[in-house]
Amino acid sequence: MIRSILCFSLFSVCLFTTSNAQILGKIKNAAEETAKEAGLSSDASSALSEEEVGAGLKEALTKGIEKGVEQVSKPDGYFKDMAIKIFLPEEAKKVETKLRQLGQGEQVDKAIESLNRAAEDAANGAKDIFVTAIKSMTIQDAMSILHGEDNAATTFLEKSTRNALFEKFKPVVKASLDKVGATKHWNTIFTTYNKIPLVQKVNPDLDEYATNKAIDGLFVQIAKEEKEIRTNPMARVTDLLKKVFG
Repeated sequence: MIRSILCFSLFSVCLFTTSNAQILGKIKNAAEETAKEAGLSSDASSALSEEEVGAGLKEALTKGIEKGVEQVSKPDGYFKDMAIKIFLPEEAKKVETKLRQLGQGEQVDKAIESLNRAAEDAANGAKDIFVTAIKSMTIQDAMSILHGEDNAATTFLEKSTRNALFEKFKPVVKASLDKVGATKHWNTIFTTYNKIPLVQKVNPDLDEYATNKAIDGLFVQIAKEEKEIRTNPMARVTDLLKKVFG
């Protein structure tokens, strides 16, 4: 138990510090302090296996995932976050512009809001997929993430889970779109637009578009959480992390 605490202390310092000098200093200080309290020598505290690094990294990632998913799945998680808010697709910009010119802006606004409500409604379904990906991480994956950029874990998760997320999200998003009225609002604006004389008819795939945008937003939020955990002591919420960095 003491060995695990020591190892995770070392891992935590490595994971959440961006300067090499800071990393070395914090590793030394944390190891010596924890070893002294445990009645061990600093030599005993310096042993950190790759397996233990992996276990610690998985714990940190799981916490970041839980917080990120919770953030986007709450009311206005997408709708009021301009970094991930879902708007009409690029090919529909002319539709939006034309309808607003014709006094149909309220319909457009309702369609945009309902897209975001659907994403918020569906986001909770991502957690299990992410946790499965984290559990399947290899030692090599963990070490690469540990020494990688501020978004290394997010990049790994996106490569590992994007396809699975799409397959799981699409039916959930479709049901959410229907539930919050997005399908109705979407059909209304494109039906209205397509009735305008001489315009080129437009009707993007709502389900696919909303699913991809919902997933994009998830990864943006997870990247923010990962950077926060790496760089901000206040984001280290376990008792051990507070003790090491207090």
